[in-house]
Formats: sequence, structure tokens, C-alpha cells
Amino acid sequence: MAQQGSPVTLVTGGADGIGWAIARRFAAGGHRIVIADLRQAAAEARARELGEGHLGLACDVAEEAQVVAMVVEVAQRLGRLDVLVNNAGIADSIQPTLEQSGAHFARQLDIHLKGSFLCAREAAKAMLARAAAPGGGGEEGRGAIIGLASIAGLTGLPRRNGYGAAKAGIIALTRSLAAEWGRHGIRVNAIAPGYVRTPLVEALERDGKIDTGAIARRAPLGRLARPEEIAEAAWFLASPAASYVTGITLPVDGGWMAYGAAGEAPD
Repeated sequence: MAQQGSPVTLVTGGADGIGWAIARRFAAGGHRIVIADLRQAAAEARARELGEGHLGLACDVAEEAQVVAMVVEVAQRLGRLDVLVNNAGIADSIQPTLEQSGAHFARQLDIHLKGSFLCAREAAKAMLARAAAPGGGGEEGRGAIIGLASIAGLTGLPRRNGYGAAKAGIIALTRSLAAEWGRHGIRVNAIAPGYVRTPLVEALERDGKIDTGAIARRAPLGRLARPEEIAEAAWFLASPAASYVTGITLPVDGGWMAYGAAGEAPD
């Protein structure tokens, strides 16, 4: 059970997939968890699963007023905010470029990139306000912000235009915020997962839009990631073990970015 006064971690898009794995990992580490999700009932149900002391909130991260209200509520109800994990995202259509709409492209940017910016901005306000209060602590531990980028933001994946552009933007945003807020004790990093076996990926597989068998054979480790493996990377980046790490994007991709030869990775 989370204890009053223990660190608070806000996970956007935390009701399923990678976000839910991250929420569980941080809860196991003694953090009080705020799960934010478009679906209020799902967020509240997940918070109850974690036990007493955790919170579920509804929020569309693309809506500025909702993000502002969410962070205010976290500060009022839990008294602090130590870690933000910008995980909220939506699936890509993976349609041929000539069939993609401007609306779909814009929605990818709104959720992934604009949402990450808004949540980071408001979280930093809360972190800095607490640091300025009496007993707010030193500069080394004022807060950590973790973005969810993707290998799609590091390399070229055909038909992933809006998604790839948004994830590349998160990488740039990570560097910018880390450079600006480092002297204030806020560390900002990102994780770039490869393909992870989540409900979103499984839905794309059922629709025939991706071949997870071929993807697994392309990765040197020979499989897709588990959500829990991404959660462990997030836990590290938020922890004191990473106290001098900021402004980086950490690929957690089974060697996908390292492998440059044609075809499948060797057995």
C-alpha cells in the first residue's frame, strides 16, 4: 500500500499496455500512482487494482484546459508530483501516404507531441512550486519527466508519417526541456521502444497491417518487447540511479536500431 508522503508518479494513457505496466512498476517501487486516461472508468478501475492511495483521472492530453486541471487536481489531492511519464498515444493507420488525411496526421501530433508538451509544462510548474516551498529539497531531486518516443522517431518506417514525425518531435522536445530545466533539478529523458506486444500492436496484427513474425525475426533479440521491459527502463530513468542522466533518448528495441544489414537478423 502506498504511504502518505511517498513520491507521486503521473502516467498518462496508464490504463492499458505500456502505461499500465509502468504504473504497476512504480507502484511496486513505493510510489503513489495517478493513472490518467481518456476513459475515466478504466483509469479509476486500474487505480483501485493498485490499492489504497492511488488515483484515476480522466484526461484528453490534447486539450490544454484538461491537462491544466489534471495537474492541479494531482497537486491538491496528493500534495506533490515527482515523476511524469508521458505515455498517452493512439494507434497509427499505416495507410499508404497518398491515402492519409491531414486530420489523421494532425491528430497524431496533437496526442503524442502536443500532449507531451502540455503535460510536461504543467508537471514542471508543480515540481518547481514544491521545490520553492520550505523543505522542498535540493536541486538533484526535484522531478523527472519521461517521454515515450519510438524507433519510428529515430529511423524511417514507411507509411508512419504522422506517428514518426510526432515521435521525432518528442525526442527534440526532450533535449530542449532537459537543457532548459536542468539547473532547476528536473531531469527530462525519453524511451524509444521498438515493437512491443501490446493491445495496439495486436490490433494492427489482426487487421493485417503488420507482420509480428517478420518484425521479431528482424530484431537481433528475436522477439517483440514485453511492456514490463519498457517499464523497467522508465523506472531506471526516474530513479536516483540515473541522477546524472538527462536529455537522452534510450532505445529499448531488442537491437533493432543497431542492426543495419538486409533481411533477418542472423541466428
